[in-house]
Amino acid sequence: MRMSNDKENTSSPSEFKAQGLLTNKGVKVEERSSIDALSQRGYGAAEKTALTLAFYEALFLMDKQNLSVKDKKGSQVDFESLLHTYEAADENAWMHYIIYRDLRSRGYVVREGFGTAIDFRIYERGTYGKETATALIVSTQEGKPMPMEDLAKALSQTQSLKKELVLAVMNRRGEIVYYSVAPLTFK
Repeated sequence: MRMSNDKENTSSPSEFKAQGLLTNKGVKVEERSSIDALSQRGYGAAEKTALTLAFYEALFLMDKQNLSVKDKKGSQVDFESLLHTYEAADENAWMHYIIYRDLRSRGYVVREGFGTAIDFRIYERGTYGKETATALIVSTQEGKPMPMEDLAKALSQTQSLKKELVLAVMNRRGEIVYYSVAPLTFK
């Protein structure tokens, strides 16, 4: 996978604005037009009458001014409060959000990963809903040890799915560096 450095313009609001309700699992969107707009763009997990956004998706959409969130009492939730809620559920919340934001800003559709090690699945521009994910992302922070068994297990799982494994490393300045992971072969 070639990681493009092309950044989308993330400062201007898009053509839709969704309303969400903060839950323990993320942010729930119930308005039909917002559900359709978000799911077409590769956001959220659809339920019967709602769409649940993962915390990192909700943070990204809030940052782009495409989402406003209220808590169960009806009070407006700001970016920082939502981030604190996410951090209570995931000790790597900031890293996951930064990697998600970076991948989205490069034009990829980013979906939740699976298993214990895979954080994200990514789809090339224009392929979401038409093709399967091209790569699976494992994320870590610079200087934080990662057990080789976890990386080997993720690589094995990725190979069995005929996908590319990418290691996303967030450095101390919050920049993301991507490494393609492949098995070592001897000739």
